[in-house]
This record gives sequence, structure tokens and C-alpha cells, in this order.
Amino acid sequence: MDRIKIDLPIDFLFSTHIPIRITDINYGNHVGNDAFLSLIHEARMQFLQAYGYTELSIEGIGLIMADVAIEYKLELNYGDIVTIYVSATDFDKLGFDLFYKMVINRNNEEIVVAKAKTGMMGFDYQLKKRVTIPALAVQKLLGKA
Repeated sequence: MDRIKIDLPIDFLFSTHIPIRITDINYGNHVGNDAFLSLIHEARMQFLQAYGYTELSIEGIGLIMADVAIEYKLELNYGDIVTIYVSATDFDKLGFDLFYKMVINRNNEEIVVAKAKTGMMGFDYQLKKRVTIPALAVQKLLGKA
């Protein structure tokens, strides 16, 4: 069976540290797949906030997640502090990809615990339709404005 393989970009302009809470732990005594998705969501919100945006307000439009892929590499446990690097890439007229590199620090070494990608689309929530990503947002998210 083929497995998902996510090729991460070289550069990440944003990172955040998120402690693993007891509510992130599942019956297997590690972070569950639903909690991994929640961690990615939190990192995305912090990434957008760093540029003065939210998912509902990015230069006059909203964003909606069109797809997600997660490649698990290592368990996360209660008490771990995960660093999540975020990078926006592959912009086109209606959307872009966000890549996430999730790492923990063990013995002064960064160890990748997961890689992820979300496809984000410009979205007008009132009209319920896809819209163009504003050029200024593209420039800001690429770190060029």
C-alpha cells in the first residue's frame, strides 16, 4: 500500500511552540490523529495572525480548507512541546498550500514528528463561493510585503 509522502519546502518563515495537553491524548496514550489536526489548525491561526489575518478576514475575503494530508513520523506524548513551522507556497488564482513541519527537541536535536499540508482556498462565506486570493495577501504570506 502506498503511503502519503509530503515534500516540505526548504524555507519556513513562521514557527510556534504548542504544549501537548492531556486532552490531546487518546486511548493509545499518545496524541491522536484528531488532535494532530487541531494542532495544525492552531498553528495556521497563529501564522495568519502574525500577518494581521484570520481565516474569515484576509484582505476582505475568507479562507476555507479544501484538503489536508498528514504524514506521521513519531508519537507525541503528554508534556511534549511541539514546534510547528509553517510556510505558504504554490499560490494560484484561487488558493495556496500551507506546509507544516512538526518537531520536538530531544537531546538538543530537532526530531520531525509529522509533516502536513493543507490546501487553502479563497472563499466568500456570504455568497458561499470561491474567490480570488488578493495580491497583497499573497505577497504578505510569502514574506515579501
